Amino acid sequence: MADTELERAEKRYAQAKARLQALKNREATRQRKLDTRRKVILGGALMDLAERDSGAAAMLDRLIRNLPREQDLKAFADWETPSPAPSNSDPETPS
Repeated sequence: MADTELERAEKRYAQAKARLQALKNREATRQRKLDTRRKVILGGALMDLAERDSGAAAMLDRLIRNLPREQDLKAFADWETPSPAPSNSDPETPS
């Protein structure tokens, strides 16, 4: 049984539509991965800065305390917010 021109066109249309959806899905996955990578990098940078800067340490502590989801809070249950080590140039540190 030979396909009619209309049936062949519908088949090509369905295949093109499936390819388009696959491309959209790949792009969405790529964007999610990039977003996750950015969050990990920024989180690491904030944690590193908190070890050197008391303002960043306070911000990090405040961010953790205000996490809205219980499962997110549990991830930080045993974790201590980094606190800046006193530097030798600190005027309040005795020589």
